[in-house]
Amino acid sequence: MQQTDDYSAVLLTGDEALALERFASACETDESTILLLVDEGLIYPEAQTSVFCFDGQALARARLVLRLQRDFEANLQSVAVMVDLLDENARLLKQLRSFQRDIT
Repeated sequence: MQQTDDYSAVLLTGDEALALERFASACETDESTILLLVDEGLIYPEAQTSVFCFDGQALARARLVLRLQRDFEANLQSVAVMVDLLDENARLLKQLRSFQRDIT
């Protein structure tokens, strides 16, 4: 059996944001799953709107969370730890590169 990978893309520019329904669709999940990610503090809607709207960073993070959950068959608490570790790793790499530039 041949396996194919399907990819989807959503382009958000500037101050664009997606409402909950479109955001869930872009994440290939349902709205209740997105609301659960918000409740768990894994993603954050934009603060200045009266309805849930999400920017490109939230989209990338939600897709990461959902992929980790699927790939590792992990619960959201475990995924939260994974995401925190990935964020810390990225922060430390950025800091290391900055230090390396300073000494060269």
